[in-house]
Amino acid sequence: MSHQSPRITRLAVTLLALPSAVLLTLVALHWSPLLAMDEGIASTTHRLAVRERGVTRTFRVLTDWVWDPVTMRLLCAGVAVWLGWRRAAWGTAVWLVVTCAVAAVVQQVIKAGVARPRPVWPDPVDSARFAAFPSGHAMTATVVCGLLLWLVRESGVRGPRRYGAVAVAVVSVLGVGLTRVWLGVHWFSDVLGGWLFGALVVAVAVQVHERRSRVRP
Repeated sequence: MSHQSPRITRLAVTLLALPSAVLLTLVALHWSPLLAMDEGIASTTHRLAVRERGVTRTFRVLTDWVWDPVTMRLLCAGVAVWLGWRRAAWGTAVWLVVTCAVAAVVQQVIKAGVARPRPVWPDPVDSARFAAFPSGHAMTATVVCGLLLWLVRESGVRGPRRYGAVAVAVVSVLGVGLTRVWLGVHWFSDVLGGWLFGALVVAVAVQVHERRSRVRP
């Protein structure tokens, strides 16, 4: 591990914590410019979703099966089992599972605290439960993809395999956010919040892992 890595991780935590806190405050205070932006984006995407039924059906499959939080957590659990059994890295495996569990708890606590209503449409194309902010799909995808990319980097993977992993992660994180707004079940700021809080969880988890590695005999 590079001597610069802990410093970079601490900087990442700081840079992510500030916009996360600002966005959370603006949403909780119902800041008018943010609400107007959300409503404008939602109205536009909903009109497209109603008109482009083929795209909407594809997005429902992606959001319900490919990028669903359950799918993402199962992927994370599978990687944790592989780390334990094939690499004997049980500490990292437990860290991976615990981080995903903590992210789920943080997500639900924020949802309950803010209690933001989801968009309501006379002609909905999809439905969802629980409060809107932050997007659970966006946050879970960010956490899982972020953790797995960090593991890919730490394992020394280079070249096309690493680039491929980065491409899949970026498409997944951005794609799931697009599907949630397109399907009319989230405001854009919900998705942005999911990305920010997810990235913050990853940064804090990596900092914890690096600190544990430094004090290990």
